[in-house]
Amino acid sequence: MTQVIPGENEGIESALRRFKREVSKAGIFPDMRKHRHFETPIEKRKRKAIAKHKQRKRKFRH
Repeated sequence: MTQVIPGENEGIESALRRFKREVSKAGIFPDMRKHRHFETPIEKRKRKAIAKHKQRKRKFRH
């Protein structure tokens, strides 16, 4: 669970910005999207193939 405690003189906007950064760093949004609806085996295969392709592309770039 991501938690952000605002400082004494910290504005709500900066606390919200920090919270959003923590949520994205924790990887909550992709997990939320993954569990939003049932994924058929074909969709799962496609998603994994795309992820594998992206990972390979990143590996060869460095």
